[in-house]
Formats: sequence, structure tokens, C-alpha cells
Amino acid sequence: MATKTVDKRVEELREQLDHHLYRYHVLDDPEISDAEYDRLFDELKALEDEHPELIAPDSPTQRVGAPVSGRFQKVQHLTPMGSLEKVTTDEALEKWAGDVRKRLESDEPVAFVTEPKIDGLAINLTYEGGQLARGATRGDGYQGEDVTVNLRTIPSIPLKMRGDGLPPVAEVRGEVYMPISGFRELNERVAELGQKLAPNPRNAAAGSLRQKDSSITASRPLAVWMYGLGAAEELGLATHWEALEWLREHGFRTNPFSERHDSIESVAEVCRLWETKRIELDYEIDGIVIKVDSYDQQRRLSELHGRPRWARAYKWAPMTAQTKLLQIHIRVGRTGALNPWAQLEPVEVGGVTVSNATLHNEDDINRKDIRVGDTVIVQRAGDVIPQVVGPVLPHAKGSRRFRMPKNCPLCGAEIVRPAGEAMHRCPNPKCESRGLETLINWVWDIDGVGEQAIRRLWREGIVTSLPDLYRLTKEQLMELDGYAEISAGNAVSAIEQSKQTMTFHRVLAGLNIPDTGWVTARNLAAHFGSIDKLMQATQEEIQEAEGIGPGRAEGIAEWFSDEENLKLVRELRDLGLRFETGDELKPVEGPLSGQTYVITGTLESFTRDEAAQALEAKGAKVSNSVSKKTAGLIVGEEPGSKLKKAQDAGVPVLDEKALQRLLAGS
Repeated sequence: MATKTVDKRVEELREQLDHHLYRYHVLDDPEISDAEYDRLFDELKALEDEHPELIAPDSPTQRVGAPVSGRFQKVQHLTPMGSLEKVTTDEALEKWAGDVRKRLESDEPVAFVTEPKIDGLAINLTYEGGQLARGATRGDGYQGEDVTVNLRTIPSIPLKMRGDGLPPVAEVRGEVYMPISGFRELNERVAELGQKLAPNPRNAAAGSLRQKDSSITASRPLAVWMYGLGAAEELGLATHWEALEWLREHGFRTNPFSERHDSIESVAEVCRLWETKRIELDYEIDGIVIKVDSYDQQRRLSELHGRPRWARAYKWAPMTAQTKLLQIHIRVGRTGALNPWAQLEPVEVGGVTVSNATLHNEDDINRKDIRVGDTVIVQRAGDVIPQVVGPVLPHAKGSRRFRMPKNCPLCGAEIVRPAGEAMHRCPNPKCESRGLETLINWVWDIDGVGEQAIRRLWREGIVTSLPDLYRLTKEQLMELDGYAEISAGNAVSAIEQSKQTMTFHRVLAGLNIPDTGWVTARNLAAHFGSIDKLMQATQEEIQEAEGIGPGRAEGIAEWFSDEENLKLVRELRDLGLRFETGDELKPVEGPLSGQTYVITGTLESFTRDEAAQALEAKGAKVSNSVSKKTAGLIVGEEPGSKLKKAQDAGVPVLDEKALQRLLAGS
């Protein structure tokens, strides 16, 4: 039998745990660490195990561990859950708003509320006296399946409402979803087990919620956004906006991007905005829900065939699709890395026709068991660059497993895979991927010498190194198609002028030093000030520069210990290039001053160095690492781990078009 002291401690622990669950899952503002929360939870669990008579249905310990259930029972909703008519254009949206005004038969103002349309599974929660009594799926709108035991495992669903004056009965409506980051992790685990992948987060959420064993549901990364009330007339609320505020006050998680509007033009602007901004979210939305705000106006507008006249869903194109994988190709990058990419039968994904997609590396392809000839799932959800999620099982007849080639497709050298790395590399320093790509990267801001000219000069054997470029004569250029005396003279002059205009860190960034792009080169130039000090620095001293860890420092030190590389530096210095810092590292004042951006992946219209230089010219700082203070992550093809870090930290993700708008002042 529990003593009063034990009874009191159990109540204290439940109150503390409820408070911290609310701070973490609803407010996204935790006050204690995960370890401290676990300590409190373990203490409560131990007391309840010792005194089972103290266990209550709303205890935080009762969210998981229910026995396997039988068939889900049908349950009647207290009020129907209607479905929404959709619109897909601004014209259709304006027409609906006109119909609303016409049906109201007055000149009274009409306000609207917009909310992101979560691509998940609609649920209806019934609370009695503030306690969660029942939870059900939407079903046909009138009755759904009783999944209470599974819904109780979702931490963002309160087992009891917060606050006082709670209604005897209230229906709370919402959407269960799976975050994109959690969906990826789930599919990775499923792929490792050789099981069928979920095609998208919505299917994953629906499958997780309908598990017969609630412990499986509890293991899945599910969350909810609550968007409205059903049976709760005694609350005396006048508007939907008031209902959202009431839900927040009573412990429910509502979407922070909900907005109230006084005009349909403002609504249309939000619908257009979120069609592009949705890639910044860690959950899928497939449109915007628009509701007339006033409950009185909603009642007067009524419904038609179970669909409310007072609401619409503005829908966009889906972000996942299925198509055939035609071939896996290899691209060799400037550092010699071999990057596989998928050639697809063209398919529309998120309003864009996709024919190529990222495949990351050989391990990732084999772990997902992606085969040439398969029908595959392609997604753009949360990613700017399309990626292949996995195959649609069973595999197509005659489909072929992928194997990385043994030799570089450019130079034929035997490829290697360095210990601890996922990428295969061409080790040949004379490979086109090194020499030619380095030259192409070098001349991007030299007028009159473009990529095509460099490729022809390379093929003719005229320019096969950076020093060759600075020894190029007008006569040599005039031998190429497209160059006359004046244009050849202008190009040679531009090359000569670049000796003065190229800063020390611009030169460093172009030398193809391992892991040394624009940002790292700038940090090295700022820290050491000259090439002589950098060449003499030890690995430990290089590591003292901003943003340079042990692995990167080791690669830089090794590069400067190679006699061929030192010879290249000496030649370029003798030819007149700058190897000391000047005033160029002083911060530029501009519209992006005070903002820090990170760039990851391969861009199409820019190199990463070009993008960094363009951002810095607008006053921004460009960093190598993502933090909560990062203003945005610029994402190209094969973004790597920085994308997930940005999504986990709530950092906006910008694609190349968004970068261009940013640089243009939008």
C-alpha cells in the first residue's frame, strides 16, 4: 500500500513530466535535457511498478506497451468530419470567394484563415472532462476506426487538457503525420531488413497508426497538428481563429504558420508563397486549407453533400512519383569523386518534370536494393534535388544490380575507395576530372575564356595546367574557331588582368586542395595572411583556423607536403598571381549583412565558390557549418548531411532559384 509521501511524489512526477512533454512537443521549447526527462520518467515508472494501484490512464508511462489489439472497432463521430472541395488556381479561389459573398447576401466583411494542409491522416479525438477518452480515424466522415491505444503513444497528443473550466465533452480534430527526417530513417531501417519501403511520409504515417501492436506505433516518429474542434458548442467561440487560440491554450499543438486574412487576395498570396517554401519544412504539405473565419457565417453557408461551402483546399502537385529507372551513370567530380546518378523515364514531381535524380553512393544504392529496370519512387519532398527513395517491390523482371566500375570512366585509372569514406575516387592527378575541371572552375570569372574554349585548349594540348593558362598567347587562341584577333587579344588581356583581381583566397580556392572551397580558403587566408606561412604550417596549426577540423587540416597539410603542388604554387607566384591578403577580407556592407549562409551540394548555374562570392558581395557571411543561427542552407545536388542538420535545426532550405531571388533582392 502506497504511503501519502509516495502518492504525493507520483503526482509531482506526473505533473512535471506533463509539463516537460508540453514544452518539448507543443511549444518546441524544452526546459530540461532528454537525460533529465528520462530520469524523471524512470523514477515514476519504478514507483508505479512498485505500487500498481497508483497507475492512472493519463500517466505519461501509459503511452506505450499496450497489448496486441484485435480488429479495430468502428466508432461514431459526435459531429461529421466533412471533406473539402479543392481549387488549384487563383481564378478558382477568387470564384469561390465570390460565391461565399453571394450566398451571405450582404456586404458584411468576410475574413479567412489559412493553414498548411498536412499530408497525413485525419483523426478525431474525444475528450471527456478534459481526459482523452477516444481517438479515431476520419473513416467515411461519420464513423472511423477506434485507434485510441495507438494515438496514446504519440507524445504530442495530450492525454489530458491543460487549464481550468474544461468542457464535459469536446472533439478535437487534427492530422497525424511523419516528419520527413523520420520517414527517411524509417525507410533506411526497412531497407536494411529487406522489407517494402513506404512510398511517402503519408503512407508511412497511416501504416504506423493502424498497427495492431501499439508498441510498433510507439517506435515510429509520429506527430500531430491539431486544426479544429468538432462537438464543443458550449465553449462559446465565435470564430475559427478563436478556436485555434483555445486549442493552444489547452495544450494542443497547432501549426505556427496559420494566418488570418481580411481579403482573398492575401489568401492567394499565401498559397503561392508556400508552394515554393514548403521545401523548407520537415513535414509534407500538399496545399493550403482556407476557411471562412466566422462560425456564424459558416453556419449560414452550410454544406453540400458533406462538403462545407465555407472551406476549400488549395492543392499543389504531389512531391513523390513512381517511374522507371533506365540507367545509372557516373559523373567524376573535380576532386576525383565518382558520383552515381539516375536516368529516369520523365515524370512530373511537385510540378516539375524530372528525368535525372540523385543516388548518393554505391552503399546507399545497394542498401536500398535499387536496380536498373526497376520502377522506383522519386521524391522532392524536403529536397530541392530529386532523389530516388527506393524500388517499388517486387523487382522488375530482368532488373540489374548496380556495381561501381573498377576503372575511371574518364582516364581509365583503377578507382579506389579510401578507408572510412563512402565515395569511390579516381586517384590519377592527371585525370580530366582534376586537370580539366580545375581549369574550368578557375576561369569562371575571367571574361572571354569560357568552358568550351578551355575544353578545346585541353584537347589540343595547349593548356593542360594553370601555368599554361597564364602563358597562353593571342596567336594560340586565334587558332581556335570563334576567336578573331580582337577577341583573342581581349581574352589574353583578361587572363593577365586576373593576376591582380584574383584575391589570395580566390587563388587558394581554385588550386583543388582537398576540402578547400571558397569558405575554407577565405578562413585560411584570413588566419595565415600569406602562402609562405600556410606552406610552413603544421597540421595542428592549420586546425587553428576557423571551421577547420582534424580531417580537413590533415588533407591540407598533405597537399602542401607534395613537391608537385609546391612547384605549382611557385610557378603561379612567379607568373604574378597574388599569394598574400590585402583589404579584400574586410566585411562588405549590403542587404544581407548580419546573415550567415551555408552552401552544400552541386549547383547548376553557379559553382559553390561563385555562390559564396555572390553572397559575400551582398554583405552575407558564408560558413561551412550549420547552426540555429544560420539564415539559410543553399542546397544543390547531393547535399549530404548538412541538409538533415538544417532541417533538424529548423534552418530554411533554399534551392538555386531561391538563391537567385535572394541575390536579386527578393
